[in-house]
Amino acid sequence: MVGRVLHWFATHVQLVDTLLVAALSMVLVLPFALVGFGSPFDHTNWQNEPWTGFLFSVLVTAPLIWRRTHTLPAGIAMAAVCVLQVVLGVQVLPADALVLMMVYALAAYAPRWASIGGFWLAIAGAAALVVRYRAMPLSSASDPVDESGEITQPVLGMILAMALFFGFVAASVTAAWLLGAITRNRIAQQRDLREHAERLEIQQQQERDLAAADERARIAREMHDVVAHSLSVIITQADGARYASRNDPEIARRTLETIAETGRSSLHEMRRLLGVLHDDSSSGTRPMPTVADIPDLVDTVQLSGTRAKLTVSGDEARVSRLTAGAQLVAYRVVQEALTNTLKHAGTNPHATVALRWGPRTLQLQIDDDGRGALSSDDGEGNGLRGMRERLALYDGNVQAGPRAGGGFSVHATLPYENGAS
Repeated sequence: MVGRVLHWFATHVQLVDTLLVAALSMVLVLPFALVGFGSPFDHTNWQNEPWTGFLFSVLVTAPLIWRRTHTLPAGIAMAAVCVLQVVLGVQVLPADALVLMMVYALAAYAPRWASIGGFWLAIAGAAALVVRYRAMPLSSASDPVDESGEITQPVLGMILAMALFFGFVAASVTAAWLLGAITRNRIAQQRDLREHAERLEIQQQQERDLAAADERARIAREMHDVVAHSLSVIITQADGARYASRNDPEIARRTLETIAETGRSSLHEMRRLLGVLHDDSSSGTRPMPTVADIPDLVDTVQLSGTRAKLTVSGDEARVSRLTAGAQLVAYRVVQEALTNTLKHAGTNPHATVALRWGPRTLQLQIDDDGRGALSSDDGEGNGLRGMRERLALYDGNVQAGPRAGGGFSVHATLPYENGAS
């Protein structure tokens, strides 16, 4: 309930200030109007007339309506009325105390220079008030100095009263200004907190967008690797089965079994990837391929009729230096290179896959003796781009291009998790 009331006050500033000025007018302005009814106007003493007090009370009070929405113009208007009041010698009014509210408003809502200027202007007004209204008895005193040349006691009392009155007014102005400065700092802190919260929300949204884009790119790479490799094997096998079925039905049967197994494996992979898209927690239970699965990958390529050979050198125990993500990258690099061999190398290609476990990096070398760069796709498509993106995530790199003696070569370097041997 209290929160809703405070929110209403904060969102209806102009209305709240208008109601506040109306309430103050009932106390500080209306009495002059009531006293002025039926009283004759004295032209010789118009500064003390009720109607004069009523007019200046209205002029002093009215600018407070805009003290928060148009603080600087409201402050200038009130200052002009007060200066005019002092110059014309109009009586001191109860509404003059509202100057403290304007000093507070200038300190809280106006620019810094206006805040400081308003403070010193109010101090100067206090001094003018003392000089204009409290010094007049001094000028009317018939004997302010006795025969010995010393100031008389009544005059000393008047000077002390003036000093005390000025001190009280100046202290009130200072207190109002300090309260406004505190409010200014609180408003600035709240504004900084809101801006920080907005920046944080924008940053979080950007991070979510980047994470979503990265996940989409990862899934796209996975789908490309799975679909491209599997379809290449299936197409190669289907072509081979079509020709072999004429002379050897047994070869056709084994080929169809390979096609079926490749299709089932690809279907499982696609279901897992689609499960990620649907946020299905059960879809992530199937382990991701690792370096240990590369021999099975090479065997699958051999079943398609492509001669493929795997060689491993170095200390295989260094596989523990590769994270699961890095091992997946190594597997996908070999898979993509062999897929390109199946698609572009031509008939009866020969491929070699070499894994070299070096002191600091895993070296992957995949060569074939096919058509190489004479293919319509020289390796600069999505496959090679996907290799580079994957390897870049783990500070790796890849070089791919036609071999000098014919064929195509892919060489990838994948650093271990740290540089230790």
